[in-house]
Amino acid sequence: MISMSKKIKSAKSSKGSKKVAVVGMSGGVDSAVAALLLKQSGYDVIGIFMRNWEESEPLTACSAAKDFEDVVSVCEKLQIPYYSVEFIKEYFDEVFAPSIEEYKRGLTPNPDVLCNLKIKFKIFYEKALQLGADFVATGHYCRCEVDKESGEKTLLKGSDPGKDQSYFLYTIKKDILSRVLFPIGGMLKREVRELACKHGLDVYNKKDSTGICFIGEKDFANFLQKYIPKNPGPFKTLNGEIVGEHEGFPFYTIGQRKGLGLGGAGAPWYVIGKDPKQNIVYVERGENHPALYASKLYTNNLSFVADRPFFNNVSNNASLPLLHPLRAKIRYRQSDQECSITAISGTKDCMCLEVSFVEPQRAITPGQAIVFYRGDICLGGGTIMGDAIYSP
Repeated sequence: MISMSKKIKSAKSSKGSKKVAVVGMSGGVDSAVAALLLKQSGYDVIGIFMRNWEESEPLTACSAAKDFEDVVSVCEKLQIPYYSVEFIKEYFDEVFAPSIEEYKRGLTPNPDVLCNLKIKFKIFYEKALQLGADFVATGHYCRCEVDKESGEKTLLKGSDPGKDQSYFLYTIKKDILSRVLFPIGGMLKREVRELACKHGLDVYNKKDSTGICFIGEKDFANFLQKYIPKNPGPFKTLNGEIVGEHEGFPFYTIGQRKGLGLGGAGAPWYVIGKDPKQNIVYVERGENHPALYASKLYTNNLSFVADRPFFNNVSNNASLPLLHPLRAKIRYRQSDQECSITAISGTKDCMCLEVSFVEPQRAITPGQAIVFYRGDICLGGGTIMGDAIYSP
């Protein structure tokens, strides 16, 4: 990592009373417009590009060199300083390696959630503050507002329902949130692109990045096989019929249709469960097969933006009193689903929850996040536990 301390401090002193906002810049249009808006608002803006992945790794999709070129182009256009930092080791140790271990267990982890928790709003955030930043900003589509009763910042969904990223940020804590800015959270994506174009930022029409950074749009199974060896086993139906051979249970996820290699007449096959102990992947035909649906899940590794936002004085096996209607989502871009929660084990500091939905949910995927909402406010969430990966 390069040292930026002297440069940032000199920038603060040269601008007098201006607040310094360090913007995490990815080379995309969202973080570019975030930097633009902050400068227009009177902040002393500094752009920092994070390089989290080693491009020499085969099969990867990251293009850090080109992305940094785009950061340079935007920052020079805005006439703000820019720097590049490396968190390659930290990302590997804190995000990538734990994700691989989860795949090996048969889970489907969410590295984007882990990256926000361990890298962007921990290592990067702490370093920016150490170097003199008053605020840390990103191009996430979410908002912050001050709660009238508590006087504390709350995390809200972004105004663009198709781009809201609060699902990936449920681990952010209120003390960190107090010094975080999301400048584009109140905008629609098309407005972001239009503003970038109006101000001559070359990234205005740059394609959005998709998928996990270290996989991107590459073949998922091929990438994982570099780190997890193939271990063929049977595709089985729930009645025990073997209908094919899979390459290893870690390479499949609940609800998956593509890449199974199962043909034949009739409706497409879907993964409906896994048994890691016996290396079985269970499949059934039909997008709406009953085995793909469940009304209940269990979650742990809980994290809340505020302190216990919807329950207090918890006892095991007790329904939790809700002050307001509670809704949740079990995947990004899913509409919020009405639910209730029950504490089934642990203490207030180490809780396991049973979440019951009013409507059955399709393809509940262990390892993914469940995130709770009260209206537009993101309360927090947890990790979906592994019970659902086992089928009879």
